[in-house]
Amino acid sequence: MPDIIERKRIIAVEEIFHEGGPIAQTPLRRAAAAAVIANPYAGRYEPEIEGMMDDLKPLGLELADALIAALGGDASAIEGYGKGAIVGTNGELEHGALWHVPGGYAMRERLGDAKAIVASTKKVGAPGARLDIPITHINAAYVRSHFDAMEVGLNDAPQANEMVVALVMTTGARVHQRVGGLKASEIKGEDGLR
Repeated sequence: MPDIIERKRIIAVEEIFHEGGPIAQTPLRRAAAAAVIANPYAGRYEPEIEGMMDDLKPLGLELADALIAALGGDASAIEGYGKGAIVGTNGELEHGALWHVPGGYAMRERLGDAKAIVASTKKVGAPGARLDIPITHINAAYVRSHFDAMEVGLNDAPQANEMVVALVMTTGARVHQRVGGLKASEIKGEDGLR
């Protein structure tokens, strides 16, 4: 299994006070943590890559911990999450899929066994590529108020033989959410959907 070689890391926090409507009493906080890592499979087709997911698990936990700290240190305050990866141009989309398990399960573990599947996206891109990471509620994917996204990217990554792996967490619903659907207060927590 390959070693994870990290070139750099970024943590970004947004505080959203309003989106054109009234100023929120408590601003929504969104944070992204991303790491730029070497892609050991860049430039060649490797039929067996699944083992790298285990190697990525410590990085997933580190990024999840960094996000919780950036959002105030209280895991119980986190209500939304998502994950994503950008693969450099010498890699393939499937290399980004290696982030599904280590990124998703790291957040679910650190957030007290959150029930909902972690929304995800991935793509192949050149340095400076941006990725809109989808966000859903941590315990019920059907909570419409928490459907959101956060743009993640770095100006110099991923280089052709790298990947950017990222996690996103939020402290609540969109600031002016008002399109109905299942409310967070109505979550049953039985199946990760409702």
